[in-house]
Amino acid sequence: MPRALPVARGRKFMQVLEGAQRVFLRDGFEGASVDEIAREAGVSKATLYSYFPDKRIMFMEVFRNELAREAADASALIEVDLPVEQVLPFIVQIISAHMVSEFGLRIYRVSVAEAERFPSLAQEYYDAGPTLLRQQLVRYFDRCIQRGELRIPDLELAADQLIELASVRIHDRALLLGPQSVDKEQMRMVSRSAVAMFLACYGSTSNALVEAAE
Repeated sequence: MPRALPVARGRKFMQVLEGAQRVFLRDGFEGASVDEIAREAGVSKATLYSYFPDKRIMFMEVFRNELAREAADASALIEVDLPVEQVLPFIVQIISAHMVSEFGLRIYRVSVAEAERFPSLAQEYYDAGPTLLRQQLVRYFDRCIQRGELRIPDLELAADQLIELASVRIHDRALLLGPQSVDKEQMRMVSRSAVAMFLACYGSTSNALVEAAE
């Protein structure tokens, strides 16, 4: 992963960063103007430039800051030590809620839109988003296997499958029609179905299905 570019830090650094975050997630890199970022942050352009010499460096710093926040949230997935049938609904709900949240949708759109302009950041998004989530799930599944609760021949594949099950119907709908198009009942239905399908395949009482997949 490329090193973060050095930026000056001072009393109004976070104020500038938060203003830039709102503008970039709303307008993308191309649509965001330095004047608008300065207005949103409540600082002068001179103050803004004292922290970030150009818009590209500012965008990269904002993006990396958001990825670090996502990584911290993902780490909570493996900390709960309860039976898998109790924890899995919680995990699926976290994944689903992020996928249809305003923040989750905006950073996804910006990541895809700017992947060609910022290929290194696209790689960082993949590493800090999908890859990190997969790693967290693999660690959790491995603990469940050690306790005899799951039987999974391919941990990474199972992690990807759970993520996809958590996004069925709701992610594309929220992405194209807005998060308000997904209601609580749809979220509950997707969560229940995802957990039921996953445990039917990989639960310790479904060994025949797992052996058939092998």
